[in-house]
Amino acid sequence: MESRPAERERLEKDLMRHGYYVHTAATAAHALDVHEEADLILLGLELSDLDGLELCRVIRSSSDVPIIAVTARSSELDKVLGLQAGADDYVVTPYGLRELLARIEAVMRRARPRRERAAPRTVEHGPLRIDSGLREVTYEGRPVKLTRKEFDLLHLLASHPGTVVSRDDILRRIWGESWSRRTVDTHVSSIRGKLGCSGWIITVRGVGFMIGDGLPDAASG
Repeated sequence: MESRPAERERLEKDLMRHGYYVHTAATAAHALDVHEEADLILLGLELSDLDGLELCRVIRSSSDVPIIAVTARSSELDKVLGLQAGADDYVVTPYGLRELLARIEAVMRRARPRRERAAPRTVEHGPLRIDSGLREVTYEGRPVKLTRKEFDLLHLLASHPGTVVSRDDILRRIWGESWSRRTVDTHVSSIRGKLGCSGWIITVRGVGFMIGDGLPDAASG
C-alpha cells in the first residue's frame, strides 16, 4: 500500500519478479476493501486519505495478517509507534530490495505457525499445478520448464480464474509499459506449446487472456 504511483509500480514489478503475486492499493479506503485477501501487507505510512498508523491499527483490530510498515520516518519513537500500532516489522526508506525480501521472508516464517500456514501457496487447475513458492509448474505430475516471465504470466492468469486479464495489465505487472503488447502474445504462444495444449490460455479478442481448462477448442481468437 503505497500512495506514490512510481514507487508503487517499481515495487510491484520487483516483487513479482521474485515470485510474489501483488495487489496494490493507493488509498486506505482501497486497502480496507482488499486486505483480507492478503498473505502479507507492505504498508506505506504516508497515505493520502488516512494516517498509515491509524490504518495499521484498524487492520490489526480485525486481522492477524502480517504487516511491514514502510516509511521515511526513521526516529526511534516512530519505530516504536509503528510496532505499537500492530506492525510486525518496520522498514525505513530508502532500503535495498534484498533487505526487504529478507524481511518479508522472516515475517512470513514467524506468521505461518499462528496462521497455520505450512506449504507454499499453490494454484491448481485439473492436472495443472503452479507452485508460487518454488516457482515450479507441473502438468499431470511432470515438470514444465518455463522462463521467469512465462511463469509470472501463467501464475497471474491462474490466480484470477474466470477473469480476463488485459494485455495492458499483463504488460504493466510483468514487463513494464515500455514493452510491446506483442510480447504478451509471444509468451502466451510459448506457454501453450510447453503445456501441449492451446486451451490452457484463452484469448478474448480485443481484451486479453484468461486461464482455461485445457480443452483444445477453448483458445478462441
